[in-house]
Amino acid sequence: MGSTATDGTMKRTISVMVENKFGVLARISTLFAARGFNIDSLAVGETEDPSVSRMTIVVSGNENVLEQVEKQLNKLIDVIKVTSLTSEAHLERDLALIKVKADKAHRSEIFQIVDIFRAKIVDVGSDSLIIEVTGDETKIEALEALLKPFGIKEMVRTGIIAMGRGANKKKESA
Repeated sequence: MGSTATDGTMKRTISVMVENKFGVLARISTLFAARGFNIDSLAVGETEDPSVSRMTIVVSGNENVLEQVEKQLNKLIDVIKVTSLTSEAHLERDLALIKVKADKAHRSEIFQIVDIFRAKIVDVGSDSLIIEVTGDETKIEALEALLKPFGIKEMVRTGIIAMGRGANKKKESA
């Protein structure tokens, strides 16, 4: 159902298909804030259908809180479909850009680390490099830990995006 911490807190990844129109994101974030639900990660973007956006929301809480989140999302008028991905086969990805100090003495070592993680150097400055890495949270956190000793100047992450594996359950038109 999701990873469970020792205090009973679980993480759940939820895919929410919504109408792609003004104010939907604000209504959903207000729903979370009003009920005291914390969002660990939120990513939103247009789908293959320009009238529909997909939100990938990662939330933490006990089983009751997580059920309430899904029930409350289903009540919103702009929500088309809510799917808990945690209990089914799915892929999750996160993207990070990391600006790291990189003097000439350490550049080759940083390049080796980046290569091991199948990341990319996307910008080279006189005293820094910007690294792009895509993967699950543990991969990004492991790369971050190895780059910390060099000095991370700045970092930004997209948040989790996720999609169920296998066949699309959308009905085909005849």
